[in-house]
Amino acid sequence: MLPAPLARASEPQDYSPQQVVVKYASGHAQPARTASAQAGGQPQAGEPAPDTRLVRLPSGESVPRALWRLRHERNVVWAVPDYRAHAAGQLVPNDIGTAAVPGGWQQLQWNFSGLDSVNAPEAWANVAAAGAPGGRGVVVAVLDTGVAYANRGAFRRSPDFSRFQFVAGYDFIAHNTLPNDRNGHGTFVAGTIAESTNNRYGLTGLAYGARIMPVRVLDADGEGEASTIAEGVRFAVNHGARVINLSLEFSSSVTASDIPELIDALRYATRHGVFVDGAAGNEAHAAIAYPARARYVVAVGATTEHGCLADYSNDGSGLTLVAPGGGADANLAGDPNCRPEQQAGRDIFQVTFTGSSVRRFGIPSGYEGTSMAAPHVAAAAALIIASRVLGRHPTPAQITARLRATARKLGGGGDEGLYGAGLLDVGAATRPGGPGAVAR
Repeated sequence: MLPAPLARASEPQDYSPQQVVVKYASGHAQPARTASAQAGGQPQAGEPAPDTRLVRLPSGESVPRALWRLRHERNVVWAVPDYRAHAAGQLVPNDIGTAAVPGGWQQLQWNFSGLDSVNAPEAWANVAAAGAPGGRGVVVAVLDTGVAYANRGAFRRSPDFSRFQFVAGYDFIAHNTLPNDRNGHGTFVAGTIAESTNNRYGLTGLAYGARIMPVRVLDADGEGEASTIAEGVRFAVNHGARVINLSLEFSSSVTASDIPELIDALRYATRHGVFVDGAAGNEAHAAIAYPARARYVVAVGATTEHGCLADYSNDGSGLTLVAPGGGADANLAGDPNCRPEQQAGRDIFQVTFTGSSVRRFGIPSGYEGTSMAAPHVAAAAALIIASRVLGRHPTPAQITARLRATARKLGGGGDEGLYGAGLLDVGAATRPGGPGAVAR
């Protein structure tokens, strides 16, 4: 019978496969060379303690077999694997991106890790330490063109999602319970929020442990009516979503009085404790587009990889904060990060459709906008909820205040109209302590 810690072969070997640690009875420890030779291995340069030896195993001998043999030797007090510890720091996922090497995601996902990113690795470590890795257990509703969430008929689940990452949603365009994506936009947005992470494939999701509720409110062309979106909001609230992402916008001529049914639905969400964020708009206007402009929605502008406002991003009064959206820098005199004359920054990348087929997936270019920025904030809200840094049931107002208080200031000074509270910092937002935090 194998030692208990090693009995289940299906578990990962979290110990060295080349050596074991042996404790001999006091006064009976052999010199390292002799002990190793008798064990069939080679001596080690150093030893853990008196009477204890590191024994390197000969080629072909497994740790369980070596332990079985050593434990039957005279004067051996104990023999154990040389277990590995892991730094209690930031997670660096092994997703390969397009580089096809572990960690290759970092070459594309500048928005998650690195300068002018949202500081995802620290957030992942913070939330894992709180016992909810990746925002586990939080439901995020993606109101969009649908999501590639299932293998059914002509449709396929995105290869970087597992079937366990979804809760039941609804298709308010086709009026059925199959909210499959026909466009790719919704799948992209859902990927930014919760794409499978550390699975040696594709890219990473910011709140990879959260569950996605796909709610289709936009058609294959990416268009949908206010009444349909309002239905989707109420559905998400009534079916357990804690966060709603709205990567959609109306034209600048639409006001709150034009969409009362949607404004009422957004108020309904807030009253029921559901956090809602929305895209500020892509018209480079000094006014936020609805529904993000509604008082019940966190309005998200877009930044480039240089830490500058993106040239397409709406700004102005009512902007809550900004997050990476990709593209070219805006021409903002006095902002040290903005150099519109230089080459445009990179896009945002996620696994979604490549081309027009709903069965072909890849990591396409061409995705930039406040629609790409908004899901960063939805994911951040999920991570805050899961971390319980604000308690078990934080209100939308508390989450918003935390996001604002922990955002990183951008611009040349006095630029709240351009950047809101600043660039989303999910690491700071999930860090224990700080504004609004409660003791766990």
